[in-house]
Amino acid sequence: MPTPPSYFPPIDSLTYEQALAELEALVAALEAEQQTLSEALALYERGQLLAKHCAALLDQAELKIQQLTAAGPTDFTPPA
Repeated sequence: MPTPPSYFPPIDSLTYEQALAELEALVAALEAEQQTLSEALALYERGQLLAKHCAALLDQAELKIQQLTAAGPTDFTPPA
């Protein structure tokens, strides 16, 4: 994946699934060792930003779940 970093979509526009898929592709590209040192460094930097973005999205999801459950457990039993 030797695409120049300027061609990557902005990280903040990616969903969690998109960011994770790109991160997995970057890891595979780095493991394949098919790029120059400068390309590898650019991929590594992008990967670090993607990992941070994924972690932030997971934190947001956890906070939302905590807020939704703050009122106590919800009874999902259908009425009789």
